[in-house]
This record gives sequence, structure tokens and C-alpha cells, in this order.
Amino acid sequence: MTDSTFKRFVEVGRVVLLKSGPSAGKIAVIAEIIDHNRAIIDGPTTGVPRQSFPYRHLTLTPIALTKLPRGAGSGVIRKQVEKEGIVAKWESSTWAKKRAAMEKRRSLNDFERFSVMVAKKQRRDVVRKTLAKAA
Repeated sequence: MTDSTFKRFVEVGRVVLLKSGPSAGKIAVIAEIIDHNRAIIDGPTTGVPRQSFPYRHLTLTPIALTKLPRGAGSGVIRKQVEKEGIVAKWESSTWAKKRAAMEKRRSLNDFERFSVMVAKKQRRDVVRKTLAKAA
């Protein structure tokens, strides 16, 4: 039997990123699988209410809670998330950092974008001069 190429599966305890709705961009945990299209998700520490959510509006993350019972309530999920430091794991992941950087970039006003451009020019100039000096 060969190993599967898939690493992330829809399972109870899987941490998911919401792609749409009022909680878009937040993470939650799959508490129960309803059918092939929907799951009950809950994000007691991230402000996502317990609700039925379609898989097409979720993105599975590599993070999963260990030994979460099926149909666990918000209190059990909250304790497990805090115990395993899931939110901290997510915040320290490269994926979350890239999303935060993109969000920060999107929120810049015109002057802040100009400041970034000037800083890039200065950095580029310093790099170019040191390379010219080294060669």
C-alpha cells in the first residue's frame, strides 16, 4: 500500500481557516462532521460562533487538536485549544505571517505606501554600493 499524497484531512479537531462570511480570515476547529459538504465548526478563542459551515468555504490547516471527542462542546474545545496553544501555533506559522503582512500592506494609505517605496530605494542603494565596493 502506498502512502497518500494528501496530508490534511477533514477530521474532528482539524483547525480550519474561514474563507468567507463575517468571520473570514479567522481560525476555528471542526467539532463534528455533518455530511460530505458541511461540518460544525467552533472557534471559542477566536470569536467564531459554533455553526454549520460548508467545506468549500473552509481551508484546512496542517494544525489539528489531538484526542478531541466528536461533538465536543465549546468549553471542551476552548480548554483543548488553550492547552495545546493552537492560536500561538497559528500566529507563528509562515502562512499566518504572510496573511498578516498582506493585510498590513492593504491597509496602508498613500503616504505610507510612498514611505515604503522610499525605504526600498534606500535599501536597494545601500546593497548596490556594498556589492560594487566588494567587487
